[in-house]
Amino acid sequence: MMMQSLLRAPAKLAAAALVVLALALAGTVTVPAWAADLGQAKSAGQVGERTDGYLGLIGSPPGDVRAMVDDINAKRKARYAEIAKKTGASVKNVGLLAGAKAIEMAAPGSYVMDASGAWIKK
Repeated sequence: MMMQSLLRAPAKLAAAALVVLALALAGTVTVPAWAADLGQAKSAGQVGERTDGYLGLIGSPPGDVRAMVDDINAKRKARYAEIAKKTGASVKNVGLLAGAKAIEMAAPGSYVMDASGAWIKK
Protein backbone atom coordinates (compact mmCIF):
# COMPACT_ATOMS: atom_id res chain seq x y z
CA MET A 1 0.00 0.00 0.00
CA MET A 2 2.78 2.44 0.96
CA MET A 3 4.75 1.43 -2.13
CA GLN A 4 1.76 2.20 -4.37
CA SER A 5 1.29 5.68 -2.95
CA LEU A 6 4.99 6.42 -3.22
CA LEU A 7 5.05 5.31 -6.85
CA ARG A 8 2.38 7.90 -7.63
CA ALA A 9 4.78 10.62 -6.44
CA PRO A 10 6.65 12.97 -8.78
CA ALA A 11 8.83 11.69 -11.59
CA LYS A 12 12.03 12.06 -9.56
CA LEU A 13 10.72 9.69 -6.93
CA ALA A 14 9.55 7.22 -9.55
CA ALA A 15 13.01 7.34 -11.13
CA ALA A 16 14.58 6.59 -7.75
CA ALA A 17 12.27 3.62 -7.34
CA LEU A 18 13.35 2.26 -10.70
CA VAL A 19 17.02 2.64 -9.81
CA VAL A 20 16.52 0.84 -6.47
CA LEU A 21 14.60 -1.95 -8.17
CA ALA A 22 17.10 -2.23 -11.02
CA LEU A 23 20.02 -2.47 -8.61
CA ALA A 24 18.30 -5.17 -6.60
CA LEU A 25 17.32 -7.18 -9.67
CA ALA A 26 20.70 -6.77 -11.34
CA GLY A 27 22.51 -8.08 -8.30
CA THR A 28 24.70 -5.01 -8.00
CA VAL A 29 23.81 -4.72 -4.35
CA THR A 30 26.41 -6.97 -2.78
CA VAL A 31 25.75 -9.25 0.17
CA PRO A 32 28.34 -8.51 2.85
CA ALA A 33 29.91 -11.04 5.18
CA TRP A 34 27.67 -10.01 8.08
CA ALA A 35 24.50 -10.97 6.17
CA ALA A 36 24.25 -14.28 8.04
CA ASP A 37 24.55 -12.44 11.35
CA LEU A 38 21.83 -10.03 10.26
CA GLY A 39 19.59 -12.94 9.37
CA GLN A 40 20.21 -14.46 12.78
CA ALA A 41 19.48 -11.15 14.53
CA LYS A 42 16.25 -10.79 12.57
CA SER A 43 15.26 -14.38 13.34
CA ALA A 44 15.94 -13.76 17.02
CA GLY A 45 13.65 -10.72 16.97
CA GLN A 46 16.49 -8.31 17.79
CA VAL A 47 16.39 -6.36 14.51
CA GLY A 48 13.64 -5.34 12.13
CA GLU A 49 13.06 -3.31 8.99
CA ARG A 50 11.79 0.24 9.50
CA THR A 51 9.55 2.17 7.14
CA ASP A 52 12.31 4.73 6.49
CA GLY A 53 14.60 2.15 4.87
CA TYR A 54 16.85 1.58 7.86
CA LEU A 55 17.16 -1.23 10.37
CA GLY A 56 15.79 -0.79 13.84
CA LEU A 57 16.73 -2.40 17.13
CA ILE A 58 14.04 -4.28 18.99
CA GLY A 59 14.47 -4.40 22.74
CA SER A 60 18.03 -4.33 24.03
CA PRO A 61 20.20 -6.51 21.80
CA PRO A 62 23.90 -7.07 22.57
CA GLY A 63 26.53 -4.53 21.57
CA ASP A 64 27.73 -6.49 18.54
CA VAL A 65 24.21 -6.46 17.09
CA ARG A 66 23.96 -2.71 17.74
CA ALA A 67 27.31 -2.14 16.02
CA MET A 68 26.24 -4.25 13.03
CA VAL A 69 22.99 -2.29 12.69
CA ASP A 70 24.86 1.03 12.89
CA ASP A 71 27.28 -0.14 10.19
CA ILE A 72 24.51 -1.39 7.89
CA ASN A 73 22.48 1.78 8.36
CA ALA A 74 25.49 3.96 7.52
CA LYS A 75 26.03 1.96 4.33
CA ARG A 76 22.36 2.15 3.43
CA LYS A 77 22.37 5.92 3.92
CA ALA A 78 25.40 6.26 1.65
CA ARG A 79 23.74 4.10 -1.00
CA TYR A 80 20.49 6.07 -0.76
CA ALA A 81 22.49 9.28 -1.20
CA GLU A 82 24.08 7.89 -4.37
CA ILE A 83 20.69 6.95 -5.77
CA ALA A 84 19.22 10.31 -4.78
CA LYS A 85 22.04 12.13 -6.54
CA LYS A 86 21.53 10.12 -9.73
CA THR A 87 17.76 10.56 -9.78
CA GLY A 88 17.22 13.96 -8.21
CA ALA A 89 15.02 12.47 -5.50
CA SER A 90 15.64 13.19 -1.83
CA VAL A 91 17.59 10.74 0.33
CA LYS A 92 14.52 10.50 2.56
CA ASN A 93 12.27 9.46 -0.33
CA VAL A 94 14.77 6.91 -1.61
CA GLY A 95 14.89 5.47 1.92
CA LEU A 96 11.10 5.33 2.10
CA LEU A 97 10.96 3.42 -1.17
CA ALA A 98 13.66 1.03 -0.01
CA GLY A 99 11.89 0.59 3.34
CA ALA A 100 8.59 -0.26 1.67
CA LYS A 101 10.35 -2.84 -0.50
CA ALA A 102 12.31 -4.32 2.43
CA ILE A 103 9.14 -4.66 4.48
CA GLU A 104 7.34 -6.23 1.53
CA MET A 105 10.17 -8.74 1.07
CA ALA A 106 10.71 -9.47 4.79
CA ALA A 107 10.48 -13.12 5.74
CA PRO A 108 7.41 -14.38 7.55
CA GLY A 109 7.97 -14.24 11.30
CA SER A 110 10.39 -11.32 11.11
CA TYR A 111 9.66 -7.94 12.65
CA VAL A 112 8.77 -4.91 10.58
CA MET A 113 7.65 -1.44 11.57
CA ASP A 114 4.11 -0.44 10.65
CA ALA A 115 2.96 3.04 9.64
CA SER A 116 2.30 3.99 13.27
CA GLY A 117 5.88 3.14 14.28
CA ALA A 118 4.98 -0.08 16.10
CA TRP A 119 6.90 -3.31 15.61
CA ILE A 120 4.76 -6.12 14.23
CA LYS A 121 5.59 -9.72 13.42
CA LYS A 122 5.08 -10.36 9.74
